[in-house]
Amino acid sequence: MKDDPTSAPSAESDAARARLLELSRSRGSSLAGLSALIGRNSSYLQQFIRKGSPRKLEERDRKVLAEFFGVDESELGAAEEKSYVSSRSASGDEDFHAIPRLSFAAAAGPGQFAGDESPFDNFGFSGRWLRENGFDPKMLSALTVEGDSMEPLLRHGDEILVDRGSRFERDGVHVVRLGEALMVKRLASAGAGRIALLSQNLAYPPVEVSLDEVEVLGRVVWKSGRL
Repeated sequence: MKDDPTSAPSAESDAARARLLELSRSRGSSLAGLSALIGRNSSYLQQFIRKGSPRKLEERDRKVLAEFFGVDESELGAAEEKSYVSSRSASGDEDFHAIPRLSFAAAAGPGQFAGDESPFDNFGFSGRWLRENGFDPKMLSALTVEGDSMEPLLRHGDEILVDRGSRFERDGVHVVRLGEALMVKRLASAGAGRIALLSQNLAYPPVEVSLDEVEVLGRVVWKSGRL
């Protein structure tokens, strides 16, 4: 049975609104971005929280938001028996987490200007796989690669998983912001207070900058791409 948007407000729906606001603030996610995540207009969740309209989130919207935040769907107003946070496989031993796909690209080339950072979709990853690799799903984001400077390791159109909890502590492939440009590069120490941005494609020369010129957003820990 679908939710009745005209039903009287309840303590459960008030709690769901408060919990959603708490989650959005703790995650640093805007209500407009979360509205886009569930395919709604930018003010949808703002109206839900501030004005109580709709009175309850629709089942699909609750499911997507609960997966995004990694919480039980009942925290957002669902009945306990309708929780989708731990979606089990046939063997009953797998849960899945929704990892947001962000709507900007990390350039493997001269540098892509970062735009709207609101998620437009998500990937479902096995909770077991995430735990086995030591990843916190709340610290992961997916981006698209643009350009050819990281070929053959990363090709144009590949999607990469970025661990935002992993800063530059050792050499490896990272997503960085240099000025307003967002890039994916292999990083290497270049002496005291300096860092080298290296391309996999040898047609691109290395770029050396001081550490205070570059913001390391996270380490690339996984990739996918079409054959």
